[in-house]
Amino acid sequence: MIPNAYRSLHCNAVRPEHIGQTVTLCGWVNSARDHGGVIFIDLRDREGLTQVVFRPEENADVAAQSHVLRDEDVVQIIGKVSARLTGTENSKLPTGEVEVVALELKVLNKSDVLPFHLDRELSNEDMRMKYRYLDLRRERMNKNIRTRHKITNAARNYLDGNDFVEVETPILSNPTPEGARDFLVPARLSPSKFFALPQAPQQYKQLLMVAGLERYFQIARCFRDEDLRADRQPEFTQIDIEASFIEQNDIVNLVEGLLASMFKAGQGVDIPLPFPRMTYQEAMDRYGSDKPDTRYGVEIVDMADVFAESGFKIFRSTLENGGVVRAINAKGFAGITTGQMIRLNELAIQAGMKVKQLAFIKIENGEYKSPLWKFFGEVEQKALVEKMNGEEGDIIFFYAGTWEDACNILGKVRLEIASMMNLTKDSTALNFLWVVDFPLLAFSPEDQSWVAVHHPFTRPKAEDVPLLEAGEYGKVRAEAYDVVLNGYELGGGSIRIHESDLQAKMFSVLGVTPEEQELKFSHILEAFKFGAPPHGGLALGLDRIAMLVCGEDSIREVIAFPKNNKACDLMTDSPTNVDFKSLRELYIQSTWKEKKIETAAATVPVLPVP
Repeated sequence: MIPNAYRSLHCNAVRPEHIGQTVTLCGWVNSARDHGGVIFIDLRDREGLTQVVFRPEENADVAAQSHVLRDEDVVQIIGKVSARLTGTENSKLPTGEVEVVALELKVLNKSDVLPFHLDRELSNEDMRMKYRYLDLRRERMNKNIRTRHKITNAARNYLDGNDFVEVETPILSNPTPEGARDFLVPARLSPSKFFALPQAPQQYKQLLMVAGLERYFQIARCFRDEDLRADRQPEFTQIDIEASFIEQNDIVNLVEGLLASMFKAGQGVDIPLPFPRMTYQEAMDRYGSDKPDTRYGVEIVDMADVFAESGFKIFRSTLENGGVVRAINAKGFAGITTGQMIRLNELAIQAGMKVKQLAFIKIENGEYKSPLWKFFGEVEQKALVEKMNGEEGDIIFFYAGTWEDACNILGKVRLEIASMMNLTKDSTALNFLWVVDFPLLAFSPEDQSWVAVHHPFTRPKAEDVPLLEAGEYGKVRAEAYDVVLNGYELGGGSIRIHESDLQAKMFSVLGVTPEEQELKFSHILEAFKFGAPPHGGLALGLDRIAMLVCGEDSIREVIAFPKNNKACDLMTDSPTNVDFKSLRELYIQSTWKEKKIETAAATVPVLPVP
């Protein structure tokens, strides 16, 4: 580290080998203690703590000055390193064998009383967001932000070592069809026109491939105006990657090495390579999710062979009409409480279940407890128990309906059961996997049109192009791939379309007219006519990776200044109102009208004067 005029050592660097030396430390008063008139403080900087003692016999003036120190005062200490008295050492601290006897004290800044204690977890998140600069002083948050730096640096070094070039792409651009709302920015110099903040640098990175750069990456800021969850923010960061003359396996191998380097930097662990691969169809069939958590079982099982000739009419007729009957076995969960069962039913209904209660069979005290059991024949009962590996203490849940509904409902029930049973509590497993062979297109009943599952620049599998030409859009698979960890999608990508005619065909399938193509995408369609190379890429969610590396449940814990769950920054009071003059310069007038609050007086009828 470059020598510093304020300090000679960080607070956690003082060691027994420094005994007898004079050192200069700077930091915050973490705590102050008065032991019979002698003041002890724990001095803290970003690296850690060291104990400082103010002895009157060493410097009476400095000792007197120490009595007015309070928590979070910023001070500079010049003192002599001394061994702690025998029995007073602190084995929990790296600096616990020594202390600094203060010879000089300079108060660099006084602190008011803090709105909350830094040594306690705070449940009021809005308070944390309002005073985020104080929240970040806490050890956990300090560690999270610095761990994020380590994994970001590891990513840069890895990609640089693989001949990738970092390129910044514009923040002010055109709206793009990425599936979420754009944040729009009025263009003052072009009245009535707007820029959009990028949801992703998708078109720019493909144009960099046309430009012959061959290997590009960027730690890219992205913006999406969508509803928030624990792992979503209106602005976020992704590691954006694109390369030419590559196939899916090349990207997969590259990204596995990249993630291994990031987790090594952040957690010090070695990730086993290669990652397992699973098709989209298998993931949905077994887990009801395209980002499955494979740390536990409770897998979905197809029961068509068991119930094809069932005496239970609902199951048999569902299968005869092209539907499915699926089941999951929550092993050892027969003791489920009434409240837990109500919760599972509520979740299933929210996910689309048409009836009020999940069908189930409990195995308790050697009995099969269920209203369904009596409708099954003896052969059917035996086949059911054998296929589901039913044992004492298990509860088996069933769903009969469409394949999509069965995946969605049982997938969500599976996750909730895992939460109720604490199946991943204290787990340190890192179950990476690739999900491949996604559908290229999905039909939207809302819009009555086909939409891109990933984005419209994703390439169809070569063997499925005839299906695209024939209009069998639901059967076309994409050259797309997602990397998943413990139920979280870390990132996704695809091999791209690089031919102008195929890209135009894709746009037309998505309902983009030739006129709209010319207006919105002429730049990329034209670029593809000038020798665009085969190319593909992937984007990783840096916030989400940092969250998982740090063992947090929300990306807000690894972002220095996040928005809250209403997309607001309470610290800076943003978003905020803009004055009329500023709007007029942009040729904008808001149509929003504040709701008038009727006063009690306004609602009192006026009586006529007699």
